Amino acid sequence: MALSLWSPLSLVVTLLLMLTLAGAQTSSDPFIHSRAAYYPNSDEQGTDKGACGFGSFGATINGGDVSAASDLYRNGVGCGACYQVKCTNMAYCSDKGVTVVITDSGSSDRTDFILSRRAFGRMAQTTDGAASLYSLGVVDIDYRRVSCSYPNKNITIKIDENSNYPYYLAFVIWYQQGKKDITAVQLCETQNFGCKLLDRSYGAVWTTTSPPSGPLSLRMLFSGADEDDQSWVVPINNIPQDWKAGETYDTGVQVNS
Repeated sequence: MALSLWSPLSLVVTLLLMLTLAGAQTSSDPFIHSRAAYYPNSDEQGTDKGACGFGSFGATINGGDVSAASDLYRNGVGCGACYQVKCTNMAYCSDKGVTVVITDSGSSDRTDFILSRRAFGRMAQTTDGAASLYSLGVVDIDYRRVSCSYPNKNITIKIDENSNYPYYLAFVIWYQQGKKDITAVQLCETQNFGCKLLDRSYGAVWTTTSPPSGPLSLRMLFSGADEDDQSWVVPINNIPQDWKAGETYDTGVQVNS
C-alpha cells in the first residue's frame, strides 16, 4: 500500500528534533508495585529464544540485564522498553535496583517481570543479599519505565535470517533509546518515494512481502504515552539495494524522548 510522504522540510525538522547523543536514565514517573521472578536456568544472562525476536542479541543487550514481561509485553509493542526494577525487602535490596530491557514474554506466580538471573541478583545490596533473593525466587518489587541508553550506538536494524531477497524482508530494530514505542514502520523507495507500511509479524519483528526495490529509506513512528505524542523519524542512512539476510545496517540516527 502506497502512502504519501511529508514534505522534505517537515522530515528534516522532525529528524533534527529527534536526534541526540545519548539517553538519560532518569525518570519522573511514579513507581508501580508488583512482583518479579527470574529465569529458572543456570544462565546469568537472558534467553536467545525470546518472544521479541531479538535472538542472541536479546540475551546480551544491556550487559544481560534483561527481562520477560507479561502485560508490559503488549503484543510486542513493549519489546525493547526499559524499566527500573527494585525489590522492596530492605534487608536485602538496594535503593537503586536494576534497569532491564524487555526481550521476552512471560509471567510466573502473578509477576510482571521474569528477570535474567544476573538482573535479579543486581537488585540486592550485596552478594549475600543476592543469594537470599535467589532462594526466595519471587519477590515484591516497585518498577517504572525509564529511558533506554546505548552510548555511542545508533539505531540499527538486523535483517532476519529468514529474509529472501528480493521477495521477503523481515528485520528487528536494535539500540532504540528513549521512552517511546515504535508503533509503525514504513519502507520507502528513494527514487519515486512510494512507501509501504510493514506488518509487525511478532514481537519486534517487522515484515513485508514484495518489498520496494532499490535503496530503501526507513521511516519509524515513535509514540509516547499521550495519543498526540507521535513523531516520524527518518534515518540518515538507507538500506542498500542488495540487502542481505543476517546483515546489520546502521541507520545513522539515535533518539532520546
